[in-house]
Amino acid sequence: MNKQLLVRLSSMGDLIHTLPAITDLSRHRPELELHWLCETAFADIARLHPFIKQVHTMSWRSWRKQLFQSATWQEINQLKNNLQSYQFEQIIDSQGLIKSALFAKMANAPIVGLDKQSAREPFAAHFYTQTFAVKKGEDAVWRNRQLFAQIFDYPLENAPDFGVVVPPEVSGSLQDLPNDYYVALHATSRDSKLWLQDNWLNLFNKIYKQDGCPILLTWGNETEKVRSEQMAAALPFVRVCPKLNLLQAADLLAKSRAVVGVDTGLLHLANAVNVPLVGIYTDSDPVKTGVQVSDWARNIGNIGQMPSVNEVFDLLQMCMHNKIQAA
Repeated sequence: MNKQLLVRLSSMGDLIHTLPAITDLSRHRPELELHWLCETAFADIARLHPFIKQVHTMSWRSWRKQLFQSATWQEINQLKNNLQSYQFEQIIDSQGLIKSALFAKMANAPIVGLDKQSAREPFAAHFYTQTFAVKKGEDAVWRNRQLFAQIFDYPLENAPDFGVVVPPEVSGSLQDLPNDYYVALHATSRDSKLWLQDNWLNLFNKIYKQDGCPILLTWGNETEKVRSEQMAAALPFVRVCPKLNLLQAADLLAKSRAVVGVDTGLLHLANAVNVPLVGIYTDSDPVKTGVQVSDWARNIGNIGQMPSVNEVFDLLQMCMHNKIQAA
């Protein structure tokens, strides 16, 4: 069996944007055995694609804070020995960073990746035995697909397919879900990317008036939980989800009627599970960080732009209609 190791360490969005390239690879080179090395926090994203044989994890975010402790180096050496035991034929570094190249080098096999004009950190290309040119300025999904297609010598065909499958043991693990519901992803990494809370409440009222379905709110930290609880207290048809891991979040999103969210990793996860979706952008460029656009997945807003409630609602209705028509 030809074993290949993909190195794509972080972040959540970066991992999700790699999934369509893996789907392409599974169709053109089904005989390969593909493993994935990533940050522990995002390992569940890798587990969502059935072509991934095994997920290997590293913990650089915690290791870098304790580099002078012997326990840290024991864990790093354990990872190195584990990777080398698989005797990979080739390592694919699709991240193009010095950090990812160094972790790829641990596996002691030829490394392929982006050339110095294409990589985010050009010096990373010096670690590779073979490099490939992929045009900058294009969206991340396209760039990953192009890289894989060149490495494995196959043509790019069809629209991107994330290939996500929620594991059977996860599906149904969430208790007391409504039969039909929306999900609102109101939380994001910095306050400048938030949508106004009054906007959310007005949007929820319009959605509920339209079809009477409840709206579920996700959260990742205490501040986000408090904001969720405030909105749920204001409207009786808004519910706060329990703390979710990434696999549970994927299941929740996949079963929803539609998703509305700001610029956050879970927005891209909703995109990957192929539900009607509107991404709201207020302080980032959707051309660079937006969801993969389709008839039922759209971005609205931009840096310094605050989409109105009516604009978001109308776009959501269009996406839902297009999804129904395509079914």
